[in-house]
Amino acid sequence: MIPPLLKRWLPHPRWGVIAVPYVWLLLFFAIPFLIVLKISFSTLAIAMPPYTPVLEFVDSAVMLRLNLSNYLALVMDSQYVEAYASSIKIAGISTLLALLVAYPMAYVIARLPPSSRNIALMLVILPSWTSFLIRVYAWIGILKNNGLINNLLMGLGIIDEPLKILHTPIAAYIGIVYCYLPFMVLPLYTNLVKHDHRLLEAAYDLGAKPWQAFFKITLPLSRAGIVAGCMLVMIPAVGEFVIPELLGGPDTLMIGRVLWGEFFNNRDWPAASAVAIVMLILLMIPILIFNRVQQREMEGKLT
Repeated sequence: MIPPLLKRWLPHPRWGVIAVPYVWLLLFFAIPFLIVLKISFSTLAIAMPPYTPVLEFVDSAVMLRLNLSNYLALVMDSQYVEAYASSIKIAGISTLLALLVAYPMAYVIARLPPSSRNIALMLVILPSWTSFLIRVYAWIGILKNNGLINNLLMGLGIIDEPLKILHTPIAAYIGIVYCYLPFMVLPLYTNLVKHDHRLLEAAYDLGAKPWQAFFKITLPLSRAGIVAGCMLVMIPAVGEFVIPELLGGPDTLMIGRVLWGEFFNNRDWPAASAVAIVMLILLMIPILIFNRVQQREMEGKLT
């Protein structure tokens, strides 16, 4: 039995449960982020590691040397600006395409019987059980000149020569939509399955056509699922490297490829760290906006 005095100084069990995610974030997000932030303010050097220290001890004094040229280069060099803009464009278009594909799928799954619904959800999630890299490699065999699509179209007599699909932006769009489709389907399904079907029945009784009831009832009620799905797809797609590297061509310029080149080809860790920090800040903006919108909706429901 714990003495009352000792029990008084022991932390409450509730604090132990709360501390677990904070410790996780500290070890695997905050500390790595601070390390990358420190490297981004350093200077490239021929050494191991290939950058100069930010803090130096000189004559019993601590000197802070911050190199801002890494961040200035992101604005002055058009390649970085173009890479950021291209990444946002490709991620945005891919997210829109994923939404157009995932919404009908989630809508149908939400209206299936519970037994069939579980099977359909398993089929959506099943490809994610295999390696991400293997799934992307599989699309190379499908999209190449003598791949499945071109052989099928030529066998049907639709085309006379193979279509150039692989190593184009179109292939990158296909790969991103395919790989991130479950992240769009699941939030939409979670939202749509909770809808009250009596609202649609009331709309039909009042003379509304099916498409009118969809745009005035179903679509507005599924806004939270749409926003959540778009966030889950667009945020990782902006920094995607594997898909544009394997499926996209030289015209598929994304910041993930630039980041890889700076780290491993140029071995310019300070510039690569600055690219990563700016990318993280750009991705944090929609997350903060989304959280703010959710807080306002919760406040409106409580009031």
